[in-house]
Parts: sequence; structure tokens; C-alpha cells
Amino acid sequence: EVGMHTYDTGLHYDRYLREVIDFLEKDQHFREKLHNTDMEDIKQGKLAKELDFVSHHVRTKLDELKRQEVNRLRTLIKAKQDLEGGNDIAVDHQALLKQFEYLNHMNPHTFEVDDLDRLIKSATNDLENYDKERHDEFKKYEMMKEHDRREHLKTLDEDERKKEEEHYEEMRKKHADHPKVNHPGSHNQLKEVWEEADGLDPEDFDPKTFFNLHDTNGDGFFDEQELEALFTKELEKMYDPTNEEDDMVEMEEERLRMREHVMNEVDSNKDRLVSLDEFLVATKKKEFLEPDSWETLEQNQAYTDEEMREFEEHLAQQEQDLNLKAVDLQKQRDELERQQEQLNAQKVELQQVQGVEGNAFPEIHAVENQLHLEQPAPEAPQDTLQEHHEQQNEVLAQHGLPQTHQDLPPGHQEAAQGQHNLP
Repeated sequence: EVGMHTYDTGLHYDRYLREVIDFLEKDQHFREKLHNTDMEDIKQGKLAKELDFVSHHVRTKLDELKRQEVNRLRTLIKAKQDLEGGNDIAVDHQALLKQFEYLNHMNPHTFEVDDLDRLIKSATNDLENYDKERHDEFKKYEMMKEHDRREHLKTLDEDERKKEEEHYEEMRKKHADHPKVNHPGSHNQLKEVWEEADGLDPEDFDPKTFFNLHDTNGDGFFDEQELEALFTKELEKMYDPTNEEDDMVEMEEERLRMREHVMNEVDSNKDRLVSLDEFLVATKKKEFLEPDSWETLEQNQAYTDEEMREFEEHLAQQEQDLNLKAVDLQKQRDELERQQEQLNAQKVELQQVQGVEGNAFPEIHAVENQLHLEQPAPEAPQDTLQEHHEQQNEVLAQHGLPQTHQDLPPGHQEAAQGQHNLP
């Protein structure tokens, strides 16, 4: 996996992978072994055993890298558990680290032969899956683009729809109208890079010089990124970010297709790297000088009609599920609101009761005290009682309380008692 350290592989353990390779390449013995070992042997773990001969300094550094990576994974596990609300559960790191197959979790402190073996196998396997995932994502992207276009057409009236369809067709033709695209990895394609990107005389094209010019990290191999960079000129013929008809997501898929095609043709030991020898062998093949024409993406629809039909069915099902969830959520919301209203009503009731007990009583007592002041003697004349009665009503009226009856019999104490039955 030499050369991998020059770019992001897209793997979640990319940094660890690159740092391990960087340090291994600093060891003279290991570097020589690495460059002289066939990829199949590397994949089968034969190279990993050479770790035993690596210098003490490099081994110490690898131990440190592994400890850092184990700590990173533990932090990730902890963060994931916190998000899922399980922060009170004791974390079994050993059990959880098992899922990371690219390192040996049984010895979290030292980097062993088994670690290198696992790292190589995982990276090889994961990178192959990574390309497949990229293709799958692109297919979904294209189907969604077509789905959105169809849905948009449904919202238009007949004239607008016709105009939209004509515009779509015009953009499609405009995108397909471009200079001839050279077959990736062919003599013509590389010669064009030599002439236009490198500014050299096409008559002087020399494969070995070309290889050295474009092996940008100077490790003696074309890695995937160095290969993909060779297709930029071809892609610029078809894609311009300022044009409405050109989609940059499609450009990246075209770049991936070109790289995979060249790798399949040239990378004979399947290590995802092109050595100088492999490159020179490829330049001597008949296909290098007289390739088939290259079928671009627009000539190869990313999905079949059947896949599109299934995709739209899946979307419709998702929408239906979302609608059902939305209805269910609305019901839950309504129920919560109803419960909230009940609670509010109970709260108001309680406040009223507390208000009567805690706030109204002092006021009533104050009124009572005022009413009881200078209470006339029972034998007081009728007009004195009448006058007292009017004073009582005046006090009650001031406090907004119901007034007592006018016709109290002489000498009767009912007025005073009536105050105790106030609402």
C-alpha cells in the first residue's frame, strides 16, 4: 500500500494508516522489502512478518501510534454512547474495540505483526468497497435528479411542461457536444497531457520520463490520485463548472470510471498501484496505440428503467411512512396539549382556592373588625341601629362585598353573624 499516505483514502482510520506507512518507510530494511514484495504476498501477510526486523525506534513510534488510535476509538465509543443516552452504563471498551478489525484490540499498547497484517487486509478490502459505495451513491444521485425533474414537470401546465422538456433536451445535447474524448491511459491521451499540461514536444513523448514527471510523490508508483490527475484534461473537454448542462458530480464519477479502467488494464498484480514496470509494459500493448473508443457517462445511463421504478416505489413508500409518522406525531401533540390544558385548569383552580384562603381572609377579617367597631348596645334606639346598619353597608360596598339586609329587627345581632357567611 505504498503511496497511500499522500492523500485521504476516505477510511475512518485514514490518518492511522498513513502514519504507520510513513514510519515503516523510514526503516531502510522494511522499505526495501516493501518495494520488492508482490502485492499478493503482502495481502497474505508475508510482509507483516518483516516487522520483527524493524528498528527499535520505529517500533516504539508504532506502539505510540497504536495507543493514540485506541484512545481515539475509545473517545468515539464514549461519545456515541453519550449521544444515545447511555452515559451511566459502564463501557466495555475491549468488547467494543473488537468491531475495529484493522487493529488487534487484545494488546492496546503495542503494535505487533498481527496489527500490520490486519491493517493491510482491512485497507485493501475497505478501499475496494469504497469505490463500490461511490458508484452506488452516484446511481442514487442520478435517480433522485431524474425523480425531482419528473416531479417538477407534474407541477407545470401543458405549455410550461413542453418548454421545460425542450430545455432539458437542449441541455442534454449541449453537454454531449464536446471534442473527442481520448481513451484513458492510451498513447493519445497521455501524449495530450505531455503536450498541453507539461508543455513538451509531442514528438519527444517518452513513457519513462512521463511516468517520473507524474509520480508526484516520487515513490516509484502511480497511486489512484496520481492516476486520476492524468484525466483532468479529458474531463475539462466535457465539464465546465460555469455551464448549466455540466454536472460536477457526474465529472467525478467519470474520473472514477477512467481510473478503474486504467487500473484494470495496467495494474497486473492488483495492489491498486501502478509501478514503472507495469506502466512500461502497458505502453507496449496494441491497445495503447489503437484503443477502442471510450464510452462516456452520457452514453452509459447509470441505472436501468427497472432500478428507477424500484427507486421511485421506495421513495413513495418512504413518503407514506413519513406521513403516517407525521399523523401519529400530531395525535401525540394534540394529546399532550389536551393534558396541558387540563393541568392549566387544575392550576387555576388551585390558585383560586389558595387565593381565597391566603389572600381574601385578611381582607374579610379587616372588614369584620371595622364592622364590629363601636357596635351599638342592644337597647340603642331604632334610629341609632339604622344609622349603624348604613355604616356597615358603606364599609361592605367599599370592599366590593354584598351588603346586608335593611330590615334587621331592633336589638338583633344577625348583622355581625352574617359577616361569617360571606362568600
